[in-house]
Amino acid sequence: MAQAFLMFCMSITLYFAKEVPLEAKSAQHSSDSAPLLKDSEQRGHGSSRIIQRKQENGHDSEYEVAAKTNSNGPSDFDSNTRRDKEDTISDGPSAVLVNLLTSLRHLPPGMHSVLLVMALTWTSWFPFFLFDTDWMGREVYHGDPNGNSNQNDAYQNGVREGAFGLLLNSVVLGISSFLIDPMCRKMGSKTVWAMSNFIVFICMAATTIISFVSVGDYSSGIQHVLGANKGIKIASLVIFSLLGFPLAITYSVPFSVTAELTAGTGGGQGLATGVLNLAIVVPQMIVSIGAGPWDALFGGGNIPAFFLATIFSLAGGIIAISKLPKLSNSYSASGFHGFG
Repeated sequence: MAQAFLMFCMSITLYFAKEVPLEAKSAQHSSDSAPLLKDSEQRGHGSSRIIQRKQENGHDSEYEVAAKTNSNGPSDFDSNTRRDKEDTISDGPSAVLVNLLTSLRHLPPGMHSVLLVMALTWTSWFPFFLFDTDWMGREVYHGDPNGNSNQNDAYQNGVREGAFGLLLNSVVLGISSFLIDPMCRKMGSKTVWAMSNFIVFICMAATTIISFVSVGDYSSGIQHVLGANKGIKIASLVIFSLLGFPLAITYSVPFSVTAELTAGTGGGQGLATGVLNLAIVVPQMIVSIGAGPWDALFGGGNIPAFFLATIFSLAGGIIAISKLPKLSNSYSASGFHGFG
């Protein structure tokens, strides 16, 4: 199913996407990292001029190549050639990570706060992404994929119910996407982003509470036959649905804030977005590697990871309110950066 969907997406892209031909590399080149790195020295490529000397008989005899360089560089042709090679290397794939890490020291004001809030936001999201259906199967439906047939069936029922919850999550996410632009215009992107973190905090805290209540009732024998209390089941689906709203904000507003902060850098939005993505993949690696051992410290289950998600989302909301730069929410006809 996933492969068929990917093939469908690829076909749509190939049919509708317009190919932009590559232009020849010009002598004067300014990479996307230049506005963020704020080099005090602008490199100039040496240009050559051909001087034609004539013999006495009027025929062309030889050509003399004279290197013309800028005032900051050497005047010999070898130095220009070496500098051109260095520029080629700096634009190569091997330099992408170096440019990203170097640009951390020269980001526009406010971007460091954006990176911190982004990292906390995604650290609170990844426990849900990784363990949402497993949480439904274990803590809500009290199943066990490695248990007896009844426990395995209960677990599979919980996973299916979690998948239905993700469907509701996607529906809410899609509807909420139409509300983000008006909210940012009225409240400001800073407030909207902080609000999303506080909603995640409430939902993650609710999952922790539901887990304790459900496990406690099951341990006392109340749900041993029923598998899942109806009220707990409905509450779990409501949480899945509500999380679609802050997820829509997480997918858009941080990138809009980044575009706003880097709008005056003369083309540094690309590299700033790349740095912003580091604040997503690093938390993902940390949660993926550390969530299992962390849960094992408390006897297994998903409650410890969800509890940490509660703490990180609360911290992200507080820092967003106190540290994120206040951006203008008065928009021209062209719309907000990233919206409209």
